[in-house]
Amino acid sequence: MSRALPAYSSFGHTDTGKVRRHNEDAVLVRDDIGLWVVADGLGGHSAGDYASQLIVERLGQLRRPDSVDDFIEAIEDSLEAVNADLRSTAYERGVDLIGSTVAVLVHHPDYMICGWVGDSRVYCYQDGQLRQATRDHAHGVDDDATQLGAWDGDRPPPQPGGGVLTRAIGAEERLFVDWVVAARRPGVQFLLCSDGVNKEMTDRELEALFRSDQAPPGLIGSIFETSLARGARDNVSAVVVRLAA
Repeated sequence: MSRALPAYSSFGHTDTGKVRRHNEDAVLVRDDIGLWVVADGLGGHSAGDYASQLIVERLGQLRRPDSVDDFIEAIEDSLEAVNADLRSTAYERGVDLIGSTVAVLVHHPDYMICGWVGDSRVYCYQDGQLRQATRDHAHGVDDDATQLGAWDGDRPPPQPGGGVLTRAIGAEERLFVDWVVAARRPGVQFLLCSDGVNKEMTDRELEALFRSDQAPPGLIGSIFETSLARGARDNVSAVVVRLAA
C-alpha cells in the first residue's frame, strides 16, 4: 500500500538574541493539523513571555475540525479568550498592559490562510520573489485589511510602520484578527517572523536567502545566523513552511 506524500515541510525556532535578558517570543509548529504560529510578547511591558506562551499553548491545544471555516473560528475564539485573560491578569497585577502580537498560517488543500494581530509578519515566496502577505498594525500603515480578504501575491509589500502598534492581543476589550487568503501553489514557501528578524534583515536579504533554495531548517539557520551576527537587538523568531512541489 502506497503512502501519500506530505503536503508540506516546515521548521521553526526562537532565540533570546544578544541584548534582551528574556525571550518574550514563542513559536508553534503543528504539521499534524496544518497550523503555524509566531507570537511576540510586547517588550517593555509586564509578562510579555507569559502572553506569547499563552497564545501558543491555547492554539496548540486545538483539534482540527473537518471544516476550515470551523477551524478559523476556533482559532479566533482561542485568541479572543487569551485577549480576555490577559486583560484580566493585567488588572489583577495592577499593570497597564500584558500583550502580544501574533502571526498565524493555516493550510488547506486549495489555499493558505494568513491571520495576524500587530506587526508579526507572514511572507510568501513564489516565482523568485518574497512579498509580505500581512499588513503591520502600526502607525504609518493603512490598517484596511478585511476579514478573509483575497491576496493575490502581486501587490508591492506594505511599508513598515512607525514602530508604535495600533493593535495587539491584550490591548483592547474587543479583539480583531485580520485574515487574507493566498493561493496554494506547489513549491511556494511562507515565512512567519517576529519583528526581531526585520530589525536585522531587509526584505531583499530575506528574499536572497529563499532564492538559495534551502530546505526549511537551512533557511531558518541562515536567518538566525545573520540576525545573531548583527547583534540581535530583540528576540528573534521565525517559522518557514514549504509546500510540496
